[in-house]
Amino acid sequence: MIMNKDRNGIEKFISNSSSPLILLGTFILMFGAAFSFYFLQPYFEEIYLERMNTAWGMTLMVVGFSLLAVKVSFLIYILFLYLRYKVIKPISNSELPLLTVIVPAYNEGELVYKTLISLAESDYPAEKVQILSIDDGSQDDTWQWMKKAKNELGNRVSIYQQPKNKGKRHALYRGFNLATGDVFITVDSDSIVKKDTLRIMASPFIVDKNCGAVAGNVRVLNRDKALIPRMLNVSFAFSFEFIRSAQSRLGSVLCTPGALSAYRKEAVFNCLPDWINQTFMGQVSKIGEDRAMTNMILKQGYKVLFQRNAFVYTNIPERYKNLSKMFIRWERSNIRENIAMSKFAFTDFRDGSKSGTRILLLNQWLKMTMAYPGLLLMLFFIVTYPVLFLSSTLVSILAFSSIQAIFYAKKHSVSEAFWAYPYSVFYAFTLFWITPYAIATAGRSGWLTRDLTKKQLKKQQVIAVSS
Repeated sequence: MIMNKDRNGIEKFISNSSSPLILLGTFILMFGAAFSFYFLQPYFEEIYLERMNTAWGMTLMVVGFSLLAVKVSFLIYILFLYLRYKVIKPISNSELPLLTVIVPAYNEGELVYKTLISLAESDYPAEKVQILSIDDGSQDDTWQWMKKAKNELGNRVSIYQQPKNKGKRHALYRGFNLATGDVFITVDSDSIVKKDTLRIMASPFIVDKNCGAVAGNVRVLNRDKALIPRMLNVSFAFSFEFIRSAQSRLGSVLCTPGALSAYRKEAVFNCLPDWINQTFMGQVSKIGEDRAMTNMILKQGYKVLFQRNAFVYTNIPERYKNLSKMFIRWERSNIRENIAMSKFAFTDFRDGSKSGTRILLLNQWLKMTMAYPGLLLMLFFIVTYPVLFLSSTLVSILAFSSIQAIFYAKKHSVSEAFWAYPYSVFYAFTLFWITPYAIATAGRSGWLTRDLTKKQLKKQQVIAVSS
């Protein structure tokens, strides 16, 4: 135990002490690339003229500028929607609906205990809240921590144990069927909610009868422990507070996150059989349960909204290997559900305008369809024009990351906003392969990030025997 604490302390010290160097190095790279455009301008002009003199080169330039124009236009459209977004204010205790909070857990250890405590400490009227937690056949001490929470909270929480690991979808399915509330809220077992989060999440269902689901605002809990969470904290803020705010203005948030989502009871039970029995390429779907539920609720004609001030803080991977696995799982889910959404998005699936929803979907398809051409072009330029590729990539990162940085600086912290730049460099050069790989392996359904290694399992067995 002492050795683990020392090691964690050392890793945190290294992370904190190296942070200024990483930021400095990132800016040296990007500004160096910008200066290279100035000093090597004759060389780049020669390449440009050479390419424009061939049909292939001209086609490439036209396609490139067209894609850039589409992406910039989409960003302007999202900005327009974001500026019109408004949160739905929380309602009074007497108006609040009966609520069931469902916490599925697998190999989560002490974190599930902290999650359940944070839920019980919410300012939602205790008599209107049912808290359920389902252990999905964990191999570690998750069940012991759930029993500890039960002993402390008494009737405030009910705990259940699956006989074997069936996957998060089945744990949620059991929770839905045990629920007595009119609104269901799902919370990941490694997440902490603020006191007013449940109230803010439940309010839209009373204010807007067409609301079928609500997405919460996910922030990074372990952002001070390692470099990857620190970088992703800025990306998460932009993804949720900017992108989902815009999507909410259309009533079409594309994914209610597993960390914090809310659903209308009727909307869930209308699609529950299809959801639990969902397949892809003949295989039972074990991933993407959040995006799948969102799709099925949108298909019913309901709105899916986002509550920007409903905060949940969740742990994310601190190492590259686990991070890449998480992104692969997310991308596989996006691919599957973009296909599923395409089957109803261009029909008369709900009243009112549907063009905005379709634009959001088409943007998703643009990313997918350009994955392989983009990868091939990247490899081509690395081989033929490496200086041009490196400098143009870094300058592009400097330009587009500034949008995220400015947004985060205005909403949260100026100093933390600078992490938008190293994260973009990190993603561009080490995670660019995620989408092409996810497309090629979309039929796989492994969770990837929650299974215990043999070493971890042996450690847990030793602890269990000694206790």
